[in-house]
Amino acid sequence: MATELERTPRCLLVSERSGFLQENNRLLSQQLNFNYKVSVLLPDCGSAPSHLDAVLDGLNPFYLIRDLPVHELLETPSLQVVSVDLTDSRMAPGGRGYQRLLTGLKSRLQLKTDFLLTHPPGGGASLQVLLSRYDWSEHRPEVSRRLLTDVCCPLMTSDLQSCDLKSCDPHHLLEWLGAVDANISCENASSSFLSSLCCPDPQTVTSALSVSVSGLLLPEDLQRILKQLRCHLEQSLSTWASLTVHGFVDSPVSWGVSEHGVLRGGENFYSLLLFPDQTYRIHLGTGAEDTCPP
Repeated sequence: MATELERTPRCLLVSERSGFLQENNRLLSQQLNFNYKVSVLLPDCGSAPSHLDAVLDGLNPFYLIRDLPVHELLETPSLQVVSVDLTDSRMAPGGRGYQRLLTGLKSRLQLKTDFLLTHPPGGGASLQVLLSRYDWSEHRPEVSRRLLTDVCCPLMTSDLQSCDLKSCDPHHLLEWLGAVDANISCENASSSFLSSLCCPDPQTVTSALSVSVSGLLLPEDLQRILKQLRCHLEQSLSTWASLTVHGFVDSPVSWGVSEHGVLRGGENFYSLLLFPDQTYRIHLGTGAEDTCPP
C-alpha cells in the first residue's frame, strides 16, 4: 500500500490543432458516449444567439430508473450498453455463455442499481416498455447562463489564435476556462503577499457569456451545440469561443470503447477552442488508468 500511495497519479492531456474542413478531423471520430456537462464561453457577447438558445432548450430528456435489475440490460435488445466479453462466440445471444450469464444475474447475484437512460429521437419505444415496469422519473438537462463583465484573461485574444501549441500552455488555458465556469476569481493582487516581483497586467475581456448544461447528454446533442457555435463565429465579430465537454467521472468507458479507470483521478473530458476560420484547438484529457485517446 505504501508503494501505491507514493506514486503520483498519471494525468494525460493530448493537444492538437486541426480544422472542421480537414478530412482527418478528429471530432468526426472522437466522442465521449456518456456526458454529464458541457460548458460554453462566448467572449464579447451579451446574450446567447437565438439559434443556440433553441438548441439548448430543446435537448433530449433523460430518465432515472431506480432499482433496475442488471439482467434487464441483456434482455432488452435496444439497451445493450453492456460489455461482458461479447467478442467471445460463446457470448452470442442465445448461446451457452450468454444463457449462463443471464441465469447468474437473475438467480444468483440479483444485482439492482439506479440507472440514467436516454434515447435518440424516435428510439424510445422499447424504453417506454421498460419504464412501465419500474420506478422512474423524467428529467431535462439544466441550462444556466451567466453574463460576465471585466473578466481577466491570462492570454491576449490574438495570442489564442496566432501562437502554436508549443508556445501556448494548454494547462494554463484549461485552468482559466475551469475557473471562469466555476465562477472562481483568478485575480491574485501582488499586495496580498510578500513579493519583489511585479505581475504583468492581464488583458480584460469586457463582457462574456458563460453557459453550462448538465444532465445526461447525447453526442448528437453536443454536435448540434457545436454547429451553432461555428455559425455564431462566422456571423459575429467574436474572435474565438470555447466548448468543454465533461464525461462522467465514474463512466464505464471513456474514448471509444476503452475502459475508463475511476480509482484514481477520473479525468474524462475534452475542450475546444474555436476560431472563425473553421480551425480549432482540441485538448483531450484522460485519467490515470486510461489509455491514450486515439
